[in-house]
Amino acid sequence: MKLGVIADDFTGATDIAGFLVENGLATLQLAGIPPAVDLSGIDAVVISLKSRSCPADEAVRDSLAALDWLKARGCPRIYQKYCSTFDSTAAGNIGPVTDALLAALESRFTLICPALPVNGRTVYQGNLFVGAQPLAESGMRHHPITPMTDSNLLRLMEGQGSGRAGLVPFTTIAQGPAAITDAFEQLTQAGVRYAVVDTLTEQHLLDIAEAAIEMPLVTGGSGLAIGLARLLGNGNPAAARAAGRPLGTRAVVLSGSCSEMTNRQVAHYREVAPVLAFDVAACLTKADYPAELARWVLDQPATPAPMIHATTSPDRLAEIQARHGRDLASEAVEQCFARLAVLLRAAGIDSFIIAGGETSSRITQALAITAFHIGPQIAPGVPWVRATDAPLSLALKSGNFGDETFFSRAQEFFHD
Repeated sequence: MKLGVIADDFTGATDIAGFLVENGLATLQLAGIPPAVDLSGIDAVVISLKSRSCPADEAVRDSLAALDWLKARGCPRIYQKYCSTFDSTAAGNIGPVTDALLAALESRFTLICPALPVNGRTVYQGNLFVGAQPLAESGMRHHPITPMTDSNLLRLMEGQGSGRAGLVPFTTIAQGPAAITDAFEQLTQAGVRYAVVDTLTEQHLLDIAEAAIEMPLVTGGSGLAIGLARLLGNGNPAAARAAGRPLGTRAVVLSGSCSEMTNRQVAHYREVAPVLAFDVAACLTKADYPAELARWVLDQPATPAPMIHATTSPDRLAEIQARHGRDLASEAVEQCFARLAVLLRAAGIDSFIIAGGETSSRITQALAITAFHIGPQIAPGVPWVRATDAPLSLALKSGNFGDETFFSRAQEFFHD
């Protein structure tokens, strides 16, 4: 094993696993921490946790357990993976987990690199941008669980963590790996714990990766994995992704994300396929509602795959949460998705296209999937994955990833 990744949610895990495979590292993704797994031929392991929005002490506990598992198998490098929009609260969980991993690795310095330029996530003067918008002015300011109201990564890290943050500015990054390495050393000597790196292009990611290749711990979104995989891999992505190619006998689309992009994707898909919206009240009051939804799916033509969604606008989401309670409504919807997936799997559905981190996590757990092979990318950061012990394929999409045609595009791989 050349690299071990500790990811804070399921879609984030498939996001980075896809980039590792596309850049030549044979990668296995684990749903949680298994007692044992066959790592033959595997270059990188990605452990999927549910630590993004849980209490900070739980996130630290689970992340340290994942670290122990990787260290016990000789893993020489650890990558703490979080979202490219730095999804977190004022208190964590990115900062507390970073501090705990640094302490466990007896290290005192790491970098902060959420950038993913191919998806419009860049960092300039320490501020994170989503396209042309600062993070705090993007759709992330309306996130129902982790609303992002500050774009400055130095302030965010110092607010969550216990150390100082420093900036490696664009002018230094543009000079290449040697200058970046020197900047890291200067920050370390100054007592800085977290180096925020300006990142505007993929070349910047490659240069940052070269400067950070010997760090015991790096932290970031999936973009930094591009550079690390190119340095560590064998340069054969086709071989790396072959085991994860999707089955595509019969598929369904399940969307729990309420992001701006997912709203656009659902609207686009509604024009070409049968689509049914969740009734939140029915989730709360009708015990047989998942069975009702399953019957609707199975009554539709197999292609294009039918969709069931809880995706809605920010105003409508706020109305639902006010009427039913935020936590109660969210839990009811996710439980319903999980029960629906189990019913559909029993009825012969073998390919699930899922939007939303929490929805992906619940469905993966409900289907009792413990490990995936990573397949071809549908969109940057969203690969198909296939269960290692069952004929079952999934596409697990973070809310804002992909373009409007994502759900249709995912199904084109069934015919490759």
